Amino acid sequence: MSEQDSDIRTKVAETLEILRTHSLTTIVLQELERRILSGELKPGERINEKALAASQLVSRGPIREACRRLEQAGLVEIIVNRGVFVRKLNPKDAADLCDIRASLSALAGRILAVDITADQLDTLKDMVKRMEKMAAAGDVEAYYPLNVEFHDTILRFTGNERLIAMCAAIDKELYLFRRRSLHVGIGLDRSAAEHRKMIAALKARDAQGAAQVFAEHANTGKERLLGALPEVDKSDA
Repeated sequence: MSEQDSDIRTKVAETLEILRTHSLTTIVLQELERRILSGELKPGERINEKALAASQLVSRGPIREACRRLEQAGLVEIIVNRGVFVRKLNPKDAADLCDIRASLSALAGRILAVDITADQLDTLKDMVKRMEKMAAAGDVEAYYPLNVEFHDTILRFTGNERLIAMCAAIDKELYLFRRRSLHVGIGLDRSAAEHRKMIAALKARDAQGAAQVFAEHANTGKERLLGALPEVDKSDA
């Protein structure tokens, strides 16, 4: 084997190892994100890297890289000499994120009111009808995913990829508390009624009115979310 062939094989092996590691990191990242967003891993809970490595049949390298990415996404906190912990949002963090989300929601309403199609309106109307039935039945478990889908659909209809990505990043940080907030007060009924107002503003093609209604909906969601934070979190404010 020539020296050139040896160099090529070495580079190929290094490339394959990089690809393998990246693939494993992605798998671990998706699994950790699933556990965090499903509530399987609770806020403040320590992530056991050794146990995770054993369950996923990977080395600690991909796990540490996945944790670094989750830290960048705001889902975990890495504390030197202590480990990796699922992030706990205090009221100030949550309020700041909600304020940003309200501004982005207003932008989504303003964009969509200008050129929403009849088919898109029908899609949103159908979703709200289904949510109203779930709200009347007090079915939080069925309502919540449809509520998420409704807002994701609105964002998708805007066609603004940057806006979609920014909202997705913020929503991940707030996700752990959103489901709990629907149990507060008249959460389900009020949420469904606000969705109906959002659709009315879009149907009227009132860009400014849609922006205001979308922002108001986000702000009432902020009130519910902050009211749903457990006392242990409120004490961190």
